[in-house]
Amino acid sequence: MLTFLIVCPLTFLAGFVDAVAGGGGLISLPAYMIAGLTVHAAIGTNKLSSGMGTALATGRLAARGHIPWRQAGLCVVTALLGSAGGARLALLVDADLFKKLMLGILPATAVYLLRNKPLGDGGGDLPEGKRTLRAAAIALGVGVYDGFYGPGTGTFLLLLLTGLARFRLGEANGVAKSINLTTNLTALAVYWMNGKVMVLLGLAAGLCSIAGNYIGISFFEKKGSRAVKPIMIGVLTLFFIKVLSELL
Repeated sequence: MLTFLIVCPLTFLAGFVDAVAGGGGLISLPAYMIAGLTVHAAIGTNKLSSGMGTALATGRLAARGHIPWRQAGLCVVTALLGSAGGARLALLVDADLFKKLMLGILPATAVYLLRNKPLGDGGGDLPEGKRTLRAAAIALGVGVYDGFYGPGTGTFLLLLLTGLARFRLGEANGVAKSINLTTNLTALAVYWMNGKVMVLLGLAAGLCSIAGNYIGISFFEKKGSRAVKPIMIGVLTLFFIKVLSELL
């Protein structure tokens, strides 16, 4: 019961944050570890609960026309290829080297966010073909990152899709969610087949994640960029502290 009491409220919060700005895994994954799960069981069970929440968020964004399917479909394919390559890379490269790089990347990302320019305000100023190719390249690169390390994937997708691929904020969130859902379900299948998923806990936490995502999507639609940027700064700060503590 204590495990459920620790995990469920935090997965609700993670679902809300993930729906608005990405990065919910920075909250939900440590929750499972605090509750006493082993690393692999925590990751596998988190994939179940976060996948349920992401499915709800993706469905709501799709119903509201926020997912451009032509670009999203190609992004899903390239993200899967990147994730597979990233997982292989993780077997060859010391993860601490990547974490040290993140200590420079994260503050730079925060500085970019703190500019006055709203997220997604340049949407539509690129030809569709260029936007599609950039989005596919972003999905490939972030897919490598997700397979190699992973935390904050949704946040980076949202930043890159609005900044480089020039998607409007709503469309960027929709594409990011469709990519996250695909990689979540793929990873879940692997952990499930290897017996690393605590199903009952994952389902209970998944319902909390769904509730958080449901409220988060409504919040996102009402507040837009004004709400997303502060939450992203919070996620990046949490991520920076997490990486620094792991290195120390």
